[in-house]
Order: sequence, then structure tokens, then C-alpha cells
Amino acid sequence: MFKGNKAIGEATVLVLLMLIFLIGFSGIGRTWAADRQTFMFGFGHRLAAAEEAKMYAPFLQYLFKKTGYRFAPRFIQKSESMPDLIGKGHVQFIAFGSVEYIHTNEKYGATPLVRGLNSQNKAEYQAAIITRSDSDIKTTEDIRGRSFAFGSAESTQGHLIPRIMLLKSGITLKDLKDHTYTGSHSKAGEAVFSRQYDAGGLQDGLAKNLEKKGLVRIVAMSDFYPSSGIAASRDVDRKIAEAVKNALLEFDPLGKDKKGLYHWERTEMPNGFVKASESDYNAIRDAMLKMGLLEKGKQ
Repeated sequence: MFKGNKAIGEATVLVLLMLIFLIGFSGIGRTWAADRQTFMFGFGHRLAAAEEAKMYAPFLQYLFKKTGYRFAPRFIQKSESMPDLIGKGHVQFIAFGSVEYIHTNEKYGATPLVRGLNSQNKAEYQAAIITRSDSDIKTTEDIRGRSFAFGSAESTQGHLIPRIMLLKSGITLKDLKDHTYTGSHSKAGEAVFSRQYDAGGLQDGLAKNLEKKGLVRIVAMSDFYPSSGIAASRDVDRKIAEAVKNALLEFDPLGKDKKGLYHWERTEMPNGFVKASESDYNAIRDAMLKMGLLEKGKQ
């Protein structure tokens, strides 16, 4: 029936999985806002909708078994604001990038629980500035007066960290010939190797893979910054948030909890989690304030 219409097929799978969660875990039609029995867990889109639904379903089942609390996924659309969703009570837990967390914490007082461990078992990551393999750009200073492709405007690795790197060379957006927000790391890379833009900023792993293929050349790597993680709404009871945090810290996707997971290696926390605190994000917060990207004051 859905042959030749991949979008409809993926949407159908996603709806069915959502119904399974909402019926099997929380009673028909009930929500956390109504009975405080089901917690909505927000995830940003990185892959196809159906793939993400299958990927996070076993993870939320793991949390249910470990804590006794019920969880349902809430996949956040590009047109939606993650801070506002958690601030207005539509989600109680979120998987976040650093920039998203800081906006959410600053505006609504969300609490960081854990940071994800990457495939190198580190709870931190870098960003890269790239150019074409045959470009005459050798250093970040050479980017002054050139065009630049960022990823999403809300991305830590695809926007904020590259901005920090440029700023260390005395380059602001006004010093660029042109700049754009492509919406994703992969599109930023494509904008560079297809010669639409002179340079770009994206996450470290993708940059290294593109360089290995000869499509781009890495101009500079950033300092290390805290990786993506999981936060709880300030409206979640502290005992519940603590139980979820402990379950996340015990999560072993490479060992005892590997069975039943679906391509967990594609997430931003493939090796599990470590504890997180507000101070982990001070450098990112300071940079956002310096660039005028952060509005102060909690509601």
C-alpha cells in the first residue's frame, strides 16, 4: 500500500509506535498533565521518524523497568521550541544539545541529569571548521571575507562552537562575505564540498569522515565542550528525577542492557551516561551571552 511513498510509511510506523506507548504504558488516552502517571520524553529529530521511534522505544522501556515510572516519546519538530515545550509542561524530560539546555535552563530552570558518552567513551565533543580540499584557506584567519555555512542555528557543534572558533580569530558574522544556516551538519558539509560556500562548521565525526573521503579539508578543531545529555523539568518531583538519573547512570548499552536495543550506536550517547551539573555548561553559557544569543531571566 505504501510502496513508493516512504514518508507516509514512516509516519504510519511512528503513529503506531506512539499508540503502543500511550496505550501500553499509560492507559488509553491519558497524559502526564492529566494524571501525572506518564512522563513525556522529548527527542529532537536527527534521523528518519520511524527509525527514531524504533530506536528510543527500548530505551524508554528500560527506564520503565528500572524506575516503575511510565514514559512516552515526544518527537520535537523543527517548528517547535524545545525550551517552550518543557517550560509549558508538554514534556518532562528532554534529550538536549548544550545550546538547547542553556536556553531551557535560563528560561524555565530545567535541571541537567546526565551527559552522554560518545563512542570514544568521552562526555565531551569538538566541532570542526572545514573547507574544500583544494581551497587556499589554511587557517581560521583566512576565512575573513569568505562565505560560511553553519548547521542549525540552535546547534552547539554546527553553530555556536564554530562561532567561538571564528571569534578567537577576531572574526564575527559581519566579517564574513556571506553566511547561511543549512539546518543540519550534513547539509553544511555538502554546502562546502559542492562549492556553494567557502567554509563551514560541523560536528567532529562527520568532518573527519568527509576529510577521509577527500571531500573536504579540516582547517581547525575546537576545544572540547560538554556533550549532549538529558534534563528534567523543574516541575518533576526531585525523587522521580533522581530515580531517572540513577537509571540512566546504570544504563549499559554495550553490556547488560544491549539486548533489545535498536541501533543505539546512532544516538549521541552510544556508550551510556555520566553525571551532569549546571557548571559543566559555563563556557557555553558565557559564549552565548557574549554573542547576544541568550536572553537572561527565568519565568
